[in-house]
Amino acid sequence: MADTTEVATAAGSKDPAVGLKAVRSLRVLVERLEALQVQSARDQGWTWEQIAQLLGVSRQAVHKKHASARSISGRASLRRKD
Repeated sequence: MADTTEVATAAGSKDPAVGLKAVRSLRVLVERLEALQVQSARDQGWTWEQIAQLLGVSRQAVHKKHASARSISGRASLRRKD
């Protein structure tokens, strides 16, 4: 599913196959947006603590999730996982 409006509509479908596929698409989108924003924050000198506080997670959790992607390539990996 590519179109945002289509995905949002599909998420409310009574057909579980359609709804769950939409949820998966939304999850992928959220992961990409988070990676982009974390990378932007780090590029601007934000600490892991500052990022974690705004995401509502621990510093350790955000570091574990995003530090390895940055250290491997120098930038966050944004490849599709679906």
